[in-house]
Amino acid sequence: MSSNLPDIIRDFERVPASIVARAAEFQPAILADVAGRRGALDGRIKALRPRMRLAGTAITVEVRPGDNLMIHAAMAIAKPGDVLVIDGKGDQSSALMGTIMMTACKKLGIAGVVMDGACRDSLEIDEMDFPVFSVGTNPNGPTKNIAGRIGHPVSIGGVTVRSGDFVVADGDGVVVVEREKIESLLPLAARKVSDEAARIAAIKEGDTAAKWLNTALRTAGVLKEGETL
Repeated sequence: MSSNLPDIIRDFERVPASIVARAAEFQPAILADVAGRRGALDGRIKALRPRMRLAGTAITVEVRPGDNLMIHAAMAIAKPGDVLVIDGKGDQSSALMGTIMMTACKKLGIAGVVMDGACRDSLEIDEMDFPVFSVGTNPNGPTKNIAGRIGHPVSIGGVTVRSGDFVVADGDGVVVVEREKIESLLPLAARKVSDEAARIAAIKEGDTAAKWLNTALRTAGVLKEGETL
């Protein structure tokens, strides 16, 4: 097998737009639960504003800390509906993106940005209502000098992300689901939403008891066999 992979992988299979639209109806929390309680990025990567939401297909970008050359390259080859997922190595000493780049992303139809790095111009980004999830903000600008990679798997927020994977995010955080898996999770997500709605309705009617609790406490050794709270 050849090891001569290009630094920029342009072509990869994406989640079909119809499936993205169906999956976008579910909260990240629901999809994370039905995916086995996995796929959620570390909570330090969060919405620039709590109301921000996004859903789309990942296009991965790896940069050196504080340098955004490869983000510009990714924007040039991204397709509408893509989400820029940027491994910025968690650096907060300078911003990787600001108003100019975010404005271009919105015009290009990019669905949003998720980055393990900082952004700037947060007030302007807020006003344009473009979804950005980052580790924070910093007024310092980036350099544009250092090579990186596009389309290769990245590790961001403790989760491996590949170009083509499904990305969904809201005020709770960011969840990534493998491209091959997302469609199969949709019936499970719908069932969970229905079950949770029924449980909330029951609680509002006074049925507040967690019926599984005594069994779980006995299994954990907190209660003896036959004992209840």
